[in-house]
Amino acid sequence: MAKHNFLFRYMLFLLMLTASVSFAQKTTNYDLAELLANNKFVVPPDQKITLLSNDTRKAVSVTGIVWLKGLNFSTGSIDVDIRGKDVFQQSFIGIAFHGVDTATYDAIYFRPFNFQSADSLRHKHMVQYISPQVYTWEKLRKEHPLVYENTVTPSVLPIDWFHAHIVVSADEVTVYVNHSETASLRVKKLGNRNNGLVGLWSSDLSGDFANLVIKTDK
Repeated sequence: MAKHNFLFRYMLFLLMLTASVSFAQKTTNYDLAELLANNKFVVPPDQKITLLSNDTRKAVSVTGIVWLKGLNFSTGSIDVDIRGKDVFQQSFIGIAFHGVDTATYDAIYFRPFNFQSADSLRHKHMVQYISPQVYTWEKLRKEHPLVYENTVTPSVLPIDWFHAHIVVSADEVTVYVNHSETASLRVKKLGNRNNGLVGLWSSDLSGDFANLVIKTDK
């Protein structure tokens, strides 16, 4: 009887623990096309967002950084489908978070033109973490080579849609691609900002985004 009571209490504890974890996070699914239609993006000067026509994903195309209105993100996870272009040194695409403005934010971004590169060094420059204005990619590559950027796992074609799962904790940022259990990048969080805006980020050429899901802790 004592053994059965112990097992019952243990199972009850696990159920309560699972419930507390699930209730500790708020999950929001964003229809990006609907957000655009309802003016739910902050579009700073010289940034651009348009509806991606003829696409069943309800996707948008972005150049620069556009912020989601009314969202203050601290820790949790960001899931999104992304598509860039296979144009050397011209397609950079990802997610900005803990943003203040278009000059001050953290970001995870990808270089699709490196996804299938045979060059061993470019092969390591597929996914990047930055925190400008201080921690730019140039500074990080010079002072911490191959720490804040890495290969994408599994392999992705440069012009294909792919899924990014970005986990942000108080002191770490981890990136998973296409639902892999192996992290493509796991790095120490830089800077001292603990919360801020979330934005769709694309530099130089435009990039495409769809199926945004954000889970916020507490």
